[in-house]
Amino acid sequence: MKKYQHVAQAAEAAREMLKQNHRSGHSVGAGLPYNYTCPSPETYPFQWAWDSSYHAISLLHVDTQRARDEISSLVSAVTPTGFIPHMVLWQDDLRAQATAEFRIDLWEGWRSVTIAPPVLARGIERIFEATGGGDWLAEVLPPAIAFFSWLAENRTSPETGLLEIYQPDESGLDMSPKYDRALGIHTSAPDRIADDWHQAMRELIGSYSQERTPESRLGEHRTFVWNDVLVNSIYADGLLLLSRLALAAGLPHETSTALSVRSQGISESLLRHCWDDEAGAFFDVDRVTGARVDVLTASALFPIILDSIPAYHAGRLIEEHLLNEREFWHRYPISSVAATEPHFDPDFSTRAIFRGSSWLNLNWYLYWGLRARGYADQATTLAERTVELVARAGMRECYGPYDAAGHGARSFGWSSLVLDLIHAEKFQGLK
Repeated sequence: MKKYQHVAQAAEAAREMLKQNHRSGHSVGAGLPYNYTCPSPETYPFQWAWDSSYHAISLLHVDTQRARDEISSLVSAVTPTGFIPHMVLWQDDLRAQATAEFRIDLWEGWRSVTIAPPVLARGIERIFEATGGGDWLAEVLPPAIAFFSWLAENRTSPETGLLEIYQPDESGLDMSPKYDRALGIHTSAPDRIADDWHQAMRELIGSYSQERTPESRLGEHRTFVWNDVLVNSIYADGLLLLSRLALAAGLPHETSTALSVRSQGISESLLRHCWDDEAGAFFDVDRVTGARVDVLTASALFPIILDSIPAYHAGRLIEEHLLNEREFWHRYPISSVAATEPHFDPDFSTRAIFRGSSWLNLNWYLYWGLRARGYADQATTLAERTVELVARAGMRECYGPYDAAGHGARSFGWSSLVLDLIHAEKFQGLK
């Protein structure tokens, strides 16, 4: 057992937050019960797809039934076509707030028409691995597979074979500087970034039809069409996990094989269209211009989570970038943007997220990538520093990579992933 002084403090903060952010009830508008953990009571009171998948993993170390309920609640919002929304607005009295604050179009009054990175498969896999439960798996696996099939059918770029997103927030990375030029805010002054981004988003969403549905072919607008490395890495990872879960659930081998083949295809497309050998990194593709967007952000590192990415590429990502103290490996890694980028904002001075702060969800994914690639010592260091972040600043949305200052929303849900890092490293903490 490893001892680390900040463990007890960080773990207690995470457990208390998961308790306070629990929401349950019955939605009149949706006609369904709900039982989930909100990302932040003050800032994000609804159920958000990738947040809930992270919350479920954290809840495995607190209450395994709530972990299952978190996923069950999310997949109950699936549509007959297989779509699972980014946001599920269960609370009838809060929907007006959502449409005003989050620039969203609602589908049937209570679901967003947008997607999120499909972390769902990881959540299901981790819960099943920890608790078993064939009946629960039989409940949640079919809608999960249906959603991944929906993504393949409705969001695949014919030119690249990669998933497309039609708004920056569909990647979950909202205000990342890699989207600045496409949104026309690349010349904005630092104190204007957040306001200009919000205005650009209003204009982007306003350019789409008011009759927009989840299946609307927004790529045909050629307004914002994007192959995002993080989204596609999480998608490829999820496809492989669903392939294994399909076998565990006794589904036909053809189902498992098809999922596995699709995962391999996404990895090959990432290598073909997003890898820059000179830079040693994966870059997003702006499908409107057809060009790679060579802004170095943490999403460029995400393919290390995929076994199907060759060791050569993963090694360069890790050695040249992730562990590079001039770029991402700061006192409190991993910064969401490389420090060498001109728009790097470690102090949150722009009030714009994913422009330099460190995030628990990015650290968590890349922690597992480091371990899988044989960088156990570096993974431990990342876990230790992440635990210290939470102990010092509490359950915040993101953190300063140099000073551990808390940024953004308070009582923030997915920062509870610190519990999973503590468990994985078998830290034994002294307050």
